[in-house]
Amino acid sequence: MRNAPYIKSRLMIVAVLALPGFVFTNGCKSTVPPSVTARGEIATDDAALAARVKQALVADPGLRSLPMSVATYRGVVQLSGYVDSEVQIQKALAVTRGVLGVQSVNNDLQLRPQ
Repeated sequence: MRNAPYIKSRLMIVAVLALPGFVFTNGCKSTVPPSVTARGEIATDDAALAARVKQALVADPGLRSLPMSVATYRGVVQLSGYVDSEVQIQKALAVTRGVLGVQSVNNDLQLRPQ
């Protein structure tokens, strides 16, 4: 057991050298707190929000066949594309605002040239 102090000192040196490595790598982890919407629900990621908006637009019979694009960033939805009437624009905006997690809607929908 003459090597016991030697082994303990070696373990102590390894622990002292390894500890800063663990502290620094743990500090590099980025954690993003979930965003909270005005209604108090936790907003999901933008891809899932865009999918829900697209699904809601396709579920509406008056909007199903229109070429519209949906882009999202931090809960803000941008609608773009062409529609046939102002009524369709208002309907698309109303449907989009009704989707859970939508913070606001930017309208870039345009009337088709006649």
